[in-house]
Amino acid sequence: MRSLIVKTLPLATLLALLPACQRADAPGTARAGVTTTAKPAAAAAAPRDGFAFAEVGIDELQARMGRGELTSHALTQAYLDRIAAIDDAGPTLNAVIELNPAALKEADALDAERKAGRVRGPLHGVPVLLKDNIDATPMANSAGSLALASHHPRTDAFVVARLREAGAVILGKTNLSEWANFRSSRSSSGWSARGGQTRNPYALDRSPCGSSSGSGAAVAANLAAAAIGTETDGSIVCPSSVAGLVGIKPTVGLVSRSGIIPISHSQDTAGPMARSVADAATLLSAMVGRDDTDPATSESTGRAIFDYHARLNREGLRGARIGVLRKSMGFHPAADAALERSLDAMRQAGAEIVDVELPTAGQWNDAEMDVLLYEFKHGLDGYLSRSGAPVNSLAALIEYNRRNAKTEMPFFAQELFERAQAKGTLDEMAYIDARSKARRLAGAEGLEAVLSTSSLDAIVAPATAPAWLIDPVNGDHFLGEGYGAAAVAGTPSITVPMGDYFGLPMGIVFMGTAWSEPRLIELAYAFEQKTKARKAPQFLATAPLGTTKG
Repeated sequence: MRSLIVKTLPLATLLALLPACQRADAPGTARAGVTTTAKPAAAAAAPRDGFAFAEVGIDELQARMGRGELTSHALTQAYLDRIAAIDDAGPTLNAVIELNPAALKEADALDAERKAGRVRGPLHGVPVLLKDNIDATPMANSAGSLALASHHPRTDAFVVARLREAGAVILGKTNLSEWANFRSSRSSSGWSARGGQTRNPYALDRSPCGSSSGSGAAVAANLAAAAIGTETDGSIVCPSSVAGLVGIKPTVGLVSRSGIIPISHSQDTAGPMARSVADAATLLSAMVGRDDTDPATSESTGRAIFDYHARLNREGLRGARIGVLRKSMGFHPAADAALERSLDAMRQAGAEIVDVELPTAGQWNDAEMDVLLYEFKHGLDGYLSRSGAPVNSLAALIEYNRRNAKTEMPFFAQELFERAQAKGTLDEMAYIDARSKARRLAGAEGLEAVLSTSSLDAIVAPATAPAWLIDPVNGDHFLGEGYGAAAVAGTPSITVPMGDYFGLPMGIVFMGTAWSEPRLIELAYAFEQKTKARKAPQFLATAPLGTTKG
């Protein structure tokens, strides 16, 4: 089981079974505390209506504000209006679970600072969204669960404080696979009891993947400039891949996890999700920093840099040595074909391509699951008790779900919760051995060993298959992935669009050694600029299977 994958029912059924009171806001209504401008029916029905900021990057938004052509207030209002037209009405993506009632006030304050001659940096006045497992006042932090729908943390997560210091406007929270896809192995990616089913903007009947599904769908649909996701095993890379986005899963310890609802302190990290490598690099630069409340960040001292945007290099692939996991893939022929085209593009850009294999591939799976179960119980109990949440332990949460099974468990159960609750403490040898085994097989004897012995700059693979149909009866039809080793090893990975199949995006994932984000960003940017594979979504009801394949 991957901590990103879950399963669902037909979309219409899913939404019909969720009364409006169970969502943060009813579809088509203004959200509390935020003024939204009414849109004509044509705009709601036709999202391709010439949105002024469609596919506009952070650098360009900043340049327009710098020239006085745009204010943060106007930009924030435009995104709020688009959320009303595209997320609450029109295609009804269900990507945004809650809006920040203070968003326009934050924008006004940043406009006043700019007028007074103070610009905090490249994010000054730029609206971003946060996954709904990250503490951000004054909004709820619920992990998509009705049990935490009234949970309003007293302070911002460290990463949110960093973003606000950098001048970002916190626009709102995004829907997610409930509990970051760690409640059941039969869950549906993008479904939560509080937020309903998130839809993929490329084909509304296709999965947005999880668990950062709302962040992926929202950014792909231009509901914000960029968003923050979190990953334990694939929850940034997979939703970014199926939404035609760039997603960066940092080295564990580069970005603080304090104030983020946890699964595993060995693997959890937050990371940026954006429409370009440049935007993702800008966001990552604002997120990193040492946090005394998250000891893992102490390892970044002397290793982290703070301007990843400076590593954007169109010639970044020239002279690079890239390993490819071609023989380890094969989970989807379209993904394999797109990877081969990507390898040709990298060769043309001056890279040397070398076939490699992970000798330990898949051998860490059982140990990883044991680690996640142990650490989830320990970490969640700690978060719930410290934050003053309405339920104060995993045991209480399990009981809440049993009492409210009709709304919380209409499609899938909570067997992962129950397995985690049955685990002991982190001083048990079963846990200690599993953690050592998982990290060793995925990292020291796996990914990092191959990178070192073959003198590679990075290893690449298809991120995942094209998005599958949403199916709440049987769950996610997940065919495979190429990112698992980096997730378990705690090392960085970046996914970039590499093509599409019947209009459904596919991504390539670049994986490197710990703290190699600068080099991976160089490689990813050069690949992006060579291929320019991203296409904006068309909000189709279903994939156009009668057309020529992309």
